Amino acid sequence: MTHELTFLEPFAPNLEPAADGQEPAADRPQPAPHEPPPLSMKAEPGAHDPEPAPLRLTTFDNAEGYDELVIARAIPFRTVCEHHLLPFAGVAHVGYLPAERILGLSKLARLVEHFAARPQTQERLTRQVADCLLERLRPRGAGVVLEAEHTCMTLRGVRATGATTITSALLGCLRADPRSRAEFFALAGVHV
Repeated sequence: MTHELTFLEPFAPNLEPAADGQEPAADRPQPAPHEPPPLSMKAEPGAHDPEPAPLRLTTFDNAEGYDELVIARAIPFRTVCEHHLLPFAGVAHVGYLPAERILGLSKLARLVEHFAARPQTQERLTRQVADCLLERLRPRGAGVVLEAEHTCMTLRGVRATGATTITSALLGCLRADPRSRAEFFALAGVHV
């Protein structure tokens, strides 16, 4: 049985007048917008959502009973610091311990990209990815570690070139069980 979480792209027709001899502006292919639209998530396909998002997550029943940590390491991301309006970029390590469902591996990267598409703080971005995994996938545990360089630290103020910030969010058994937590950090390549 497949469980789908659907995120639809918004549609906004261009209503500018057509030039002589051209098709109406709304019918012509439009260039990509400079900024991503506001994103939100919904749990059911077809449910009303005033701010749809371009993301589709498909889960699959865990019929084989996978009991191993699933971790995607070094997922690149970039976003803008909501405090300073300067970019920060880095890598995300995202993982979970499956329960009844598993997720397509590329969807872990899409999840990071989804939440990084708006001005953010690193702390909130870390927690949003972990909370979404826990809420939508219902694994036994979920973990997210973000390592990023903030230009607000490297280009202005203290000018700490090369300084990185690491944040983590561990939920479920990855928080409660010291062995699972240690295994997650070791596989993610984070030394604690």
